[in-house]
Amino acid sequence: MARPPRLALAGELHYLLQRGHNHHDVFADDGDREAYLTMLRDAAAQYGVAIHAYALLPSEVHLLATPAHGESLSRLMQSLGRRYVTAYNRRHRRSGALWAGRFCAGLIDGAAFGADAVVHVEALPVRAGLSMFEADWPWSSAAHHLGRRRDLLITEHPAYWALGNTPFERELAHAHRLRDGVPEAMAAAFATTALRGRALGPTVFSARIAAQSGLNLQAKARGRPARGGGSKT
Repeated sequence: MARPPRLALAGELHYLLQRGHNHHDVFADDGDREAYLTMLRDAAAQYGVAIHAYALLPSEVHLLATPAHGESLSRLMQSLGRRYVTAYNRRHRRSGALWAGRFCAGLIDGAAFGADAVVHVEALPVRAGLSMFEADWPWSSAAHHLGRRRDLLITEHPAYWALGNTPFERELAHAHRLRDGVPEAMAAAFATTALRGRALGPTVFSARIAAQSGLNLQAKARGRPARGGGSKT
């Protein structure tokens, strides 16, 4: 059976998810994580992909990215996957597959959900029990958006800039959003968007994406989902 086409459009915000084969870990130590981020930064510059947020978990990589061209994401992830697997296998004296097939990707309406998507990705290490606070996990973009350190990998999304007029205002607003988290329904919608290659946004957004891509897409959100009552996710 032919694989369904991946939804990828230039200039749109994408949520990418890459998992380890059989859910096995893809990072053995911090040296692996450093190598992955270095390769990601190089490949993103080479293929014209802006990285807005990321989180490295033991067996998963989560990215928010905007490609300059329709094929940019595939070229980025294929190049990164090959380079990293080769380096990982050589370093750990192993062979064979590391990733669970091809990466997953879906589109998100950046104007409606961009800020929430960044919060969702950066909260994942806390949800996974890897850290007490988002900024304390060194392998995500949270510290950058909170003003703790400058991450050269990150191109801040317009939705982040809309949080305030000054760096302090944006960092404080983002800190409040991280504290509140996103509702469970929204977190599930983000995951479904990536895993099933869908478009997440108001009806007009999904209709536009369907027209541009030529794919039959079902809108997963009509308007903006209500934020939860401060529950941590």
